[in-house]
Amino acid sequence: MVSAALVALLAAVVVMGSTAVVSRRLDRVAVVDVAWGLAFVAIALALAVLWPDAHSWLLAALVVVWGGRLAWHIGRRSRGHGEDPRYEKMLGGPGWSAGAGRIVTKVFATQAVVAFLISAPFQVAAAYDVRWWPVVWVGVAVWAVGVFFEVVGDAQLEAYKAKPRESRPGILDTGLWGWSRHPNYFGDACVWWGLWIAGALALGWLPGLLTVWAPAAMTYFVRNVTGAKLLERTMSQREGWDEYAARVPLFVPRPPHG
Repeated sequence: MVSAALVALLAAVVVMGSTAVVSRRLDRVAVVDVAWGLAFVAIALALAVLWPDAHSWLLAALVVVWGGRLAWHIGRRSRGHGEDPRYEKMLGGPGWSAGAGRIVTKVFATQAVVAFLISAPFQVAAAYDVRWWPVVWVGVAVWAVGVFFEVVGDAQLEAYKAKPRESRPGILDTGLWGWSRHPNYFGDACVWWGLWIAGALALGWLPGLLTVWAPAAMTYFVRNVTGAKLLERTMSQREGWDEYAARVPLFVPRPPHG
C-alpha cells in the first residue's frame, strides 16, 4: 500500500510539474484544468503497469476514458481564451504576475496533492485482491451513468451556446438541463462513486470504508465549492432563473414535471 501511494504521488507531481512549466511558457494558469483529469490517468496507468492484473487495468481503462475526455473537452473549450477569472481572483492578477512561488504552491502543488489523495481507491486496488467481482460491475455501471450525464450534458450546453445569443433562451432548460441544473457536475460525482465502488468497495468492507471519504469529498466540492454553487452565483442573475431553480433541482436529477 505504501509503495502504491508513493507511485501515485510521484505520478501526480510529474503531471502537475510538467503542466506548471507549460503554464509558465504560456503565461496562463488555467491550463492546470486540462491537467486535472490527466493526473488521474497517469496515476491509474502507473499503478496498472506496476501492479498488473485484470482489476487494475479495468480501473485504468475507466479513468483513461473519463480523464482523457475531460482533458480534451476543457482544452478545446478554452482554446483561444485568456486567463480564467477564477484564477485571476485567487491569485490577484492574470497569468504568472502573482509570482512563481505563490502560483506553484496555491495551484499546481495543491492540485497534485489533492489528486494523490482522491486517488486512494486506485491505490488500495493495486495493493489488494478483489473480493466481490459483482460489486466491480456495479461500480462500472455507476461510472457509466456518470459519464453519460457528463458527456451528454456538455454536448447539450455546447449546442445551446453555439446558437446566436439573440435567438436562444436566456436559460438552458431542455434535455438533461431540465432534469438537473448541473447534470455535468452530477455526472462527475457519479464517476467518482463508481470508481470507488469498483476500485475499493469491491475489495471488502474495510478498504471501502477507509476510502469512502474520496468520492464524498469530490461530491462535496463539485456541488458546493468549485462547481455548481460557484456557477450559480452568476447564473442566478439571469432573467427567469428563479422559476427555473424552483422547477429543476440543483444537483440530483429529477424527471421534469408540471
